[in-house]
Amino acid sequence: MAKGNGKTEVNLDLDRELPAAEDEETGPISITGKAADESAASETEKLRAERDALLDRLARLQAEFDNARKRAVREQQEFREFAAADVIKNFLPILDSFERALKAGGDSNSNSNDFRNGIELIYRQFQDALQKIGVQPIVSVGQPFDPRVHEAVEMVDTSEVPDHHVLDELQRGYKYKERLLRPAMVRVARNVRG
Repeated sequence: MAKGNGKTEVNLDLDRELPAAEDEETGPISITGKAADESAASETEKLRAERDALLDRLARLQAEFDNARKRAVREQQEFREFAAADVIKNFLPILDSFERALKAGGDSNSNSNDFRNGIELIYRQFQDALQKIGVQPIVSVGQPFDPRVHEAVEMVDTSEVPDHHVLDELQRGYKYKERLLRPAMVRVARNVRG
């Protein structure tokens, strides 16, 4: 390499240069073309096999997911039926007591006081069964009106109860644990000041 005027000159070694490219008709280029075609064909076959394997795996996973979803729905339904059966078992003794009370009430020799006592017993059994499963009555009479648990049917002008307090309960409300099942239908006091 020689320097001159700040420019670099490059000496080429002609013995080590690559040979000039040959035409397509010559042998070496056509041999590599056949090898490239065979390589591309085998690569395509590999890709097709991989694609088929992935599609098969996808189909199996979709079927497995669908089966799991169906199994979950079936298990939920079975759980609901099991839970309902457990609740129904709590009410069967009450039904038996009603049947005994109706038979006793139909007798001409039975005392009406005994019939009343039987009905009160059934009422207590029913309340106990509801309490076992988590149902609680809403205490309303004398309480301040709360629109979250009370449904006002009527406003009554009176001075017996403080303003906006429940005067009377027409239908009892119930909660299941902390969830409102039914609001209490109430009459609310309104104090008239003149």
